Amino acid sequence: MTATASPQTTVLAEQRLGGPEKPTKHRMSRKALGWQIGLYALLVVLAVIYIYPFLVQVATSFKTDASAAADPISLAPQPFTWAAYERLFLNSDFPVWFGNSVVVTVFVTAGRVFFNSLAGYALARLQFRGRGLVFAGLIAVMAVPTVVLLIPKFLVINQLGIYDSYAGMILPLLVDAAGVFIMKNFFESIPPSVEEQARIDGAGTFRIFWSVVLPMARPALITIVILSFQGSWNELSHFVISTQSPELTTLTKGVASLASGQLSQGSQFPLKLAAAAIMTIPVAVVFFIFQRRIMNASEGAVKE
Repeated sequence: MTATASPQTTVLAEQRLGGPEKPTKHRMSRKALGWQIGLYALLVVLAVIYIYPFLVQVATSFKTDASAAADPISLAPQPFTWAAYERLFLNSDFPVWFGNSVVVTVFVTAGRVFFNSLAGYALARLQFRGRGLVFAGLIAVMAVPTVVLLIPKFLVINQLGIYDSYAGMILPLLVDAAGVFIMKNFFESIPPSVEEQARIDGAGTFRIFWSVVLPMARPALITIVILSFQGSWNELSHFVISTQSPELTTLTKGVASLASGQLSQGSQFPLKLAAAAIMTIPVAVVFFIFQRRIMNASEGAVKE
């Protein structure tokens, strides 16, 4: 005579054995796994192709002239030496170039953050005659290649009497059309009700802009900081037509003269690549500091 197991007995047995058998996860098919492995392998190859020239640049800066000429793409300096960096800082005008670039970049970045935000807010919120025409002119300036404006820019700088001076290097770069366009679009995404509430409380136009709207535009401002810093630090064509004195040479002009062989004899790859490696450090540092805060959505809350 066979006995049937009661439900309670079955539950107790399952608890003793570790519970009911869990369904196994769907395993990836071999074809899908192969495609995924191939995709990652392709990404690794592309990453190596992209990063390898930078690694060669850094490695070559620690080589001697002879070893750099004998094996230019090797990543192992033999022998390892700081001679290129010592020559840059002790026996060249590199510190002057670096200082000029720092001065120009700091003033240009600060000026663009302030003036671009002012112009962007005016185009986004203020109602005035010719507003559409001004915005159309802004778009037209963005469409004009930079090289086309070099000669007119030189004539204006020379006519104003600021040629070969810090003023001639900084003032024409204080505002850029792309920055105004970015700020205008961001300000338009902020609810107007925020400004209306501040206006009811008695705040004026500039007070609303400075104390209410501008703090909410932090992501756009960080975007402007990154783009302005990178653009002014790497600027070359403007400095070519606005200065000629050696004491006003920036890093871009100095490194360009090194690359063209005007300041040295022979290849001297370590010297040139050491200057280029140092030049990339500030831009990389600024980007990695602010990359997580780059433009996303407006911050703040609407007061009901």
